[in-house]
Amino acid sequence: MNSPKLPPATLATPEEAEQQFYEALQHGELERLMAVWGDDDEISCVHPGGPRMVGVAAIRASFESIFAHGVIDVRPEKISRLQTMFSAVHSVLERVQMSMELGTQSNWVIATNVYLKTPLGWRIVAHHASPGSAREAQEMAESATVLH
Repeated sequence: MNSPKLPPATLATPEEAEQQFYEALQHGELERLMAVWGDDDEISCVHPGGPRMVGVAAIRASFESIFAHGVIDVRPEKISRLQTMFSAVHSVLERVQMSMELGTQSNWVIATNVYLKTPLGWRIVAHHASPGSAREAQEMAESATVLH
């Protein structure tokens, strides 16, 4: 059964778009998640260790598949931001919590989120995530002010 499509929300800042993106992941809300994405044919998404998906249909299908296994308890821990009038790039350290037999385990992901300002507000146009480690997380936290 398909859920009714939500009207796109006006997202006033890239931070609002990012907050909605992560909240939708945490709650498994596919329509809310897709409402954050741009509608351009060239939007792209790469999940950790996965192939590049291009376009709304491919990205939707990937998140449908992920949500079929449950929600993703992912929290942005550290964010570096670069913003211009019409675009923003966020480098994000994500903490992914997973329930295991011996308790909750944290895994780290390094993600880059790219946002564009559209007539409907800010939309994500690229999400590229790579596996990280606790060591990388520590190094990123220590060098957050260093640009290279």
